[in-house]
Amino acid sequence: MRHIDAGAELDPVHPVPMPPPPAIGLSTAQVAERVARGQVNDIPVRSSRSLAEIARANVFTRFNAIIGVLWLIMLFVAPFQDSLFGYVILANTGIGIVQEWRAKKTLDSLAVIGEIRPTVRRDGAAVQIATSELVLDDLVEIGPGDKVAVDGVCAEADGMEVDESLLTGEADPVVKRPGDPVLSGSFVVAGGGAFKVTKVGREAYAAQLAEEASRFTLVHSELRSGISTILKYVTWMMIPTAIGLIISQLFVQQHGFKDSIARTVGGIVPMVPEGLVLLTSVAFAIGVIRLGRKQCLVQELPAIEGLARVDIVCLDKTGTLTEGGMDVTGLRPLGGHEEAYVRRVLGALGESDPRPNASLQAVIDAYPDTEEWRCTESLPFSSARKYSGASFSEGNGESSTWLLGAPDVLLPEADSALAETERLNAQGLRVLLLARATRDLDGPDVTKDVRPAALVVLEQRLRPDAADTLGYFAEQNVHAKVISGDNAVSVGAVAGKLGLTGTAVDARRLPADRQEMARALDEGTVFGRVTPQQKRDMVGALQSRGHTVAMTGDGVNDVLALKDADIGVSMGSGSEATRAVAQIVLMNNSFATLPSVVGEGRRVIGNITRVATLFLVKTVYSVLLAVLVVCWQVEYPFLPRHLTLLSTLTIGVPAFFLALAPNNERARPHFVRQVMRYAIPGGVVAGAATFVTYLLARHYYTGTDALDAETSAATLTLFLISMWVLAIIARPYTWWRVVLVASMAAGFLVVLVVPALQSFFALKLVGAVMPWTAVGIAAVSAVVLELLWKWVDRRFPA
Repeated sequence: MRHIDAGAELDPVHPVPMPPPPAIGLSTAQVAERVARGQVNDIPVRSSRSLAEIARANVFTRFNAIIGVLWLIMLFVAPFQDSLFGYVILANTGIGIVQEWRAKKTLDSLAVIGEIRPTVRRDGAAVQIATSELVLDDLVEIGPGDKVAVDGVCAEADGMEVDESLLTGEADPVVKRPGDPVLSGSFVVAGGGAFKVTKVGREAYAAQLAEEASRFTLVHSELRSGISTILKYVTWMMIPTAIGLIISQLFVQQHGFKDSIARTVGGIVPMVPEGLVLLTSVAFAIGVIRLGRKQCLVQELPAIEGLARVDIVCLDKTGTLTEGGMDVTGLRPLGGHEEAYVRRVLGALGESDPRPNASLQAVIDAYPDTEEWRCTESLPFSSARKYSGASFSEGNGESSTWLLGAPDVLLPEADSALAETERLNAQGLRVLLLARATRDLDGPDVTKDVRPAALVVLEQRLRPDAADTLGYFAEQNVHAKVISGDNAVSVGAVAGKLGLTGTAVDARRLPADRQEMARALDEGTVFGRVTPQQKRDMVGALQSRGHTVAMTGDGVNDVLALKDADIGVSMGSGSEATRAVAQIVLMNNSFATLPSVVGEGRRVIGNITRVATLFLVKTVYSVLLAVLVVCWQVEYPFLPRHLTLLSTLTIGVPAFFLALAPNNERARPHFVRQVMRYAIPGGVVAGAATFVTYLLARHYYTGTDALDAETSAATLTLFLISMWVLAIIARPYTWWRVVLVASMAAGFLVVLVVPALQSFFALKLVGAVMPWTAVGIAAVSAVVLELLWKWVDRRFPA
């Protein structure tokens, strides 16, 4: 509630108290003095990791350590070609660092554009500065939707109400008066004012909460946690298998030390899915870069994945389906009031609010103030109240109190004016009621017995891209729910114009019980007269039914729901508070960017699921081969160079292209199960078939060159089966996927026919019987793979 100070100056023409002059704030010299003393808000704010952190995260990994040690060993005991796997790891790590650095630069450039810039008074003028430039004792101006950046004490208040629920859990807004504390992390929901900074940097309340991690958490990433789970189990499998392999090759076979070491390392290296984490990081990074080009700021990388898993999108009408501005298209006086008088009232109401919302701004544009009336008291608009008001001293000396807001909130249900309101709402028009109050503005029952004076008809501007975006979600089986503070009939009509059909529900009639509310939300499509707390409750109710919920919005009334949703999406032109809590910010304010974000998420999830299967098939057959070698007490069939060649042609190169390919399949849950249900049977078939070929070759070949011939036959079988796995993973085929698979096959053929490459990779097919036997075993294995994976699809559906 805004009150005029009783000790203020009197205007000689209009004997109404005038407010005291505003404080001028700090001078430039005072600011410099505080900066020199270190009393500046110096918390580093980054949208992503630093270059040093990126390099450290990509270099110092568990598997890089394992591969690095093995590589150093191979450099001393084996030919250069047996240590190629180490150079591949160096290249992979370099690619990961470069791609994430590119993504970081994209994020940082967008973050600068979307950074919250508080308004401070310095040298008597209001200027916008970066949050990090705030100093102790600065005077910061705040209004509706502004986020409080640092702690302070309220210095000026004009009906200012602050929501502290993100910090304290208290749902009701707190009215602030001069002298009251203002906490960082809270935000203004109504009115405005200014506060004096008392704490900066890490001393601020929100900064302490963030450091304790008591309130703020990252978006959950099933992909990230799934890969971590897989790598943990792979590590535990590797340890006993590698020990058994070392004992078998070094002490049982009693071959030369260097050859035994080379074959032991050859058995351990392919167990490591070294490129899987890299490709996941690269896929996310390239997704960020692609979205950055479309002016989409992804504040938390896994949010790309999260939006792809969403099955319900809750849309705030204003700013999402409609553009922010409105136009007054009609004025309908009621109760015998003259239109000229109503226009004067509306002009005075517009002048009474220094921070008008979109509806009041349209009124101001249509009915400018004549300055004949003076405001003595005002009540700013609040999403929870659904109305604003002011008391005036009119030019003739009389006083009056007026309210402007939702007709169905200000009037009783039986009032005749509501029938006309419903008719206009059904056309998709927004209607405000101007009413004269008979009670004090600061009383709890100010809306009781109001006298309707006029209906103000507003037309909202539909976003030209909204219909196509809603159509996209419908095609992708993502259900859209429109949640708005406006009249349900009006919102339903707007949604209908955009092709969104369904039941319109007045949220005031929704049940309070979460489960009952969830059932009502499943049945309805459009919900009107929703309060900010109800929006939050609705998100929670939908989540309780197992839905993954995204919430879009741009106003201060959306903040609570945005924070609680699985994914919060804010418009770049939205309030500071909404941008601060959202994981995704659409800097171009285009709702049409959302399909691109969903598409990127689906590309990442679908493609990483594909390539993870490739990597883990290799891990499974490597572990199985090592176990079989230990049990049969034979030489390990491969040198590191053989498996480096196979990994490059059947996994490394094709996985890179497959991970970045378009993919519009809907994201499926249970990533680990999705991958392992194919990787385990695929790896078992590949490992068993390869070992059978190896045992047959050992029986067939004799002589000093027998080991190379046995290895070549086993390599041929393993390559053909791995190629078949790749061919299955690459489906459905497109021209470039066919070319990709054919190119990898051609690459192996070149190695087999070029003498220099034969020598380099120690591959030479001897005779005709065993090579054709190897091909035959691979063919049978391919048929078994097809049948086995079809059975898996039926027995363990996705």
